[in-house]
Amino acid sequence: MAVASSFSSVLPAPSLSLTSPRRLARQGPTAKSLSVPLAIRCAAAATAASTPPRRPIPPRKLVRCPALDRHAARASRVRFARKLLTLLLSKPRRFLPVRVLRRCRRFLGLPRDRPMLPMVLRYPALFRLFQAPTSSPLSPTLSTLAVKLTPAAEALAADLAALRGGAAVAPALAGKIHRLLLMTPRRSIPVNKLAHLAPDLGLAMDFRATLCPRHPDIFNLVNTSRGHAVQLTEPPPPSPPPLPPLRPAAPADRLMDRPRRFPNLPLRRGLNLRRAHRDYLLRFHSLPEVSPFEQLDESAGIDMLERRACAVVREVLAMTVEKRTLVDHLTHFRKDFGLPNRLHALLVRHPEMFYVSVKGVRHSVFLVEAFDDDGRLLVEDEMLVGRDKLEELVREGKRMRRAKKKGVLALDGDSDDDGDDEVAEEVSPLEVVDEFGDLFEDGAIGEDWEDVSNVVGGEGDEESDAESDAIEEFWVKKAVAEGLVESGTEQDICFELDEICSINL
Repeated sequence: MAVASSFSSVLPAPSLSLTSPRRLARQGPTAKSLSVPLAIRCAAAATAASTPPRRPIPPRKLVRCPALDRHAARASRVRFARKLLTLLLSKPRRFLPVRVLRRCRRFLGLPRDRPMLPMVLRYPALFRLFQAPTSSPLSPTLSTLAVKLTPAAEALAADLAALRGGAAVAPALAGKIHRLLLMTPRRSIPVNKLAHLAPDLGLAMDFRATLCPRHPDIFNLVNTSRGHAVQLTEPPPPSPPPLPPLRPAAPADRLMDRPRRFPNLPLRRGLNLRRAHRDYLLRFHSLPEVSPFEQLDESAGIDMLERRACAVVREVLAMTVEKRTLVDHLTHFRKDFGLPNRLHALLVRHPEMFYVSVKGVRHSVFLVEAFDDDGRLLVEDEMLVGRDKLEELVREGKRMRRAKKKGVLALDGDSDDDGDDEVAEEVSPLEVVDEFGDLFEDGAIGEDWEDVSNVVGGEGDEESDAESDAIEEFWVKKAVAEGLVESGTEQDICFELDEICSINL
């Protein structure tokens, strides 16, 4: 017994924890494999070798909406004309020399290998070329040519300015800025960020000088560490309620007006969701309502934070003129509005509220409740008249080119197809390197204005190579031969010299 006790003091005590059967099976794989007959193991190995590997589950396929995609394609077709119009309206004299305009290719979305003049001449109802007068009767060259607006384009700009300054539209535009400021915790937004959404909201390019001083009781311009910003006054005005739904809750063609027996999820026509996704959306909409003007802390929960983010995006889209904007424009307000970093995934996750269109270089997001099944707006904004008139002038220019083609001459490569109008779609997305610079200081803010970096003095934007100049000179001679270049006045040359000096400075 003494020997046994001495051995027990030397040897370690066995563990009292029970070992699971699975762990025991793993500890002796050789015994298990030997217990299985060799023929069965060979047959199992042959079957495993013949079975193809398991494919991963494909991601959820996005259901396209052709009616809303047509709206995105419609905006892409007039993208170049709208940007050039924005660029010319940003200048006091409403014109730019061609050699200065060639430095703005990135803003206009024009590839480097495509000449500028044919694209300008595609819109004869909006833009025209004129030659600055000189002391000697020289032929027009690239250095003496400039682009200006036609009387129809000038009238369009004047009508929009009068509409924005009217008694009915001006308070509504101020109310939009008021709502944007209420959704930020600091109650202020930098002007360079607000410029991204300004065209979509219907604001003028010079809203800092025209709209902000007229409403000192709501907001004012201040200088902050982040630059010029629009800030609410102290004490702030009372918060308005969120915008009401644009679509009635119950359709008018229901046979019986009574509450539904089961929860209903309104979806657009042709959209079918998986059961798990539908159940998630039903649980999401069963959460309590959250105001977009209410600030939530991180302890509120992921679902409530996403609920507020959807309310903020819905409020912004409801204030836009066309009830749509670019996804990239919303990403600039992630920190200001408390939006998640993966904003695109949030928009795709809620197809009952938003629709993301992939038409164009940048994705557009639509407010689903603002459109019917055929893609028509249920409530039209008063500023839509500007878009309609611009598209009418583009169509008028197309008719003018077609009539000229049937007449005597036409520019080579000037076809009536709409494919050339979407030249911006061929350009890859450009990174934002700098602010608008001189153009932004003059008030040139429009869609994708952040694509311009260093309009003056950029090495990549300079078109000084001989081949590019030769191509442009060829188009200048061709335009002069066809009578598309007008003669400028002495006042024009003075304005042009002032413009060039101000840009070079």
